Amino acid sequence: MHQRLIPLTAALLLAACSSAPPAAPKPAAALSESFRSAAVTSGYLVDARWWNTFGDATLTTLIERALQNNHEVAISLQRVQAARSGLTAQASRLFPAVGIQASASRSNSDLPEAVKQGQPDTRALRLGVDMTWEIDLAGGVRAARDAAAVDALGAEAGVAGARLMVASEVARQYFIWRSASERLRIVEALSRDQRETARLVESRRREGQASAFDVDRARAEADAFDSQLPPLRTLAGVSQTRLAVLLGENPSLPLDGVASTFEWPAIRTIAPGQPSELLRRRPDLLAAESRLAAENLRTLEARAQWWPKLFLSAIVGQQDLQLNALNLSPVRFSNVALALAAPIFNAGRIDAGVQAQSAKATEAIHAWQQAVLVAVQEVEDSLLAQQQEQQRYIALTSTLANRNQSLQHAQRLLSAGQIDKLALLDVQRSVLAGELAISQSHLQQQLDAVQLFKALGGGFETRSVPGTVVSLVQPVIQ
Repeated sequence: MHQRLIPLTAALLLAACSSAPPAAPKPAAALSESFRSAAVTSGYLVDARWWNTFGDATLTTLIERALQNNHEVAISLQRVQAARSGLTAQASRLFPAVGIQASASRSNSDLPEAVKQGQPDTRALRLGVDMTWEIDLAGGVRAARDAAAVDALGAEAGVAGARLMVASEVARQYFIWRSASERLRIVEALSRDQRETARLVESRRREGQASAFDVDRARAEADAFDSQLPPLRTLAGVSQTRLAVLLGENPSLPLDGVASTFEWPAIRTIAPGQPSELLRRRPDLLAAESRLAAENLRTLEARAQWWPKLFLSAIVGQQDLQLNALNLSPVRFSNVALALAAPIFNAGRIDAGVQAQSAKATEAIHAWQQAVLVAVQEVEDSLLAQQQEQQRYIALTSTLANRNQSLQHAQRLLSAGQIDKLALLDVQRSVLAGELAISQSHLQQQLDAVQLFKALGGGFETRSVPGTVVSLVQPVIQ
């Protein structure tokens, strides 16, 4: 689809520019050869379904179900059908319209026979084929047809955009749901540990080894952990209902086909290629370019109103006539007419129409240029966010490893009687807090990856390299 849009759009833009509507656009700012925050990678395998790179069978199943059943995708498909029907309607104007005419009439009276010689009883049967045709002298009809063709391609880009939106949103909600469930378990464990800590502090107070302040502080920390549970339960529930809607299913029912086990996908480094490739890849840019081409062509159509219009009509047929009781032989008839219509005075109506359409074409140029800049910005922001989150994840991993070592030391000290259980619980909570931060970082990394796929238009060629990093390079035109 996209490969067909590019050469046709370019040809239509050139055709439009040759007749003086707004010139073919260029990005408002020159595009660089690479993205500022892009990683350097090489080698690839084709995998146009970018969600497969996460290696999660449940996610793949959910996305494929959504692409089959989502109502937004279905709506975009109907828009394509409507646009194609509009193309057929516009293209039909280039051809003659042929129809059939048939009529029957009868006239009787009680006049005397002598009078009927001047006013006879009649019966007429008439059958003919007519043809009407507006000859496209100025090219306005052809411009309208070509504009409708570009509209149809823009509608196809809309389907790709709807599919990309649905797939990326399913991935986002899936990872949010998994993260909320994981963090819920961690916070519940933190709450249990803090309640145990509060119990031990109360026991110490009874022994005179802790104050009321220590007890209140321990209880407050336990309550603080408890307060985090309802928002996480809400987040998990809301993400599931949103997934159901994306899948075109009843959000009141539980999701089917969801595995109970889950592991976070490996960290990914995504190489986006060149910024100019976004022009061939992002559905919203393709749709904006098609709108630009269509508005240029409609400017040609508006300009054609200045020129004369030539109409050709013809009819051929046969008539069977009866006068009184006399049957006449069938009579053949034909008629051909050629008409020319040209504007002389219309109080500026045509000029106003041309100016209004030219303004729309210029608006489409600016809209396309703005869309290009926003697309590049989204990729740059996504690349930067992903890289920085990976650095944060590395630091969090190191922190958690050190805390786990501290936990092992604390367990040995507790066994040796050198510390009490309260100190061990403090270390355990620090480990759980580290796991909570890791879980949040896992989520953010996956959301960053999904956002980058979406910003790049989806569909990449991928290659797995040794270790935990998967490099994604070179776009695939879907």
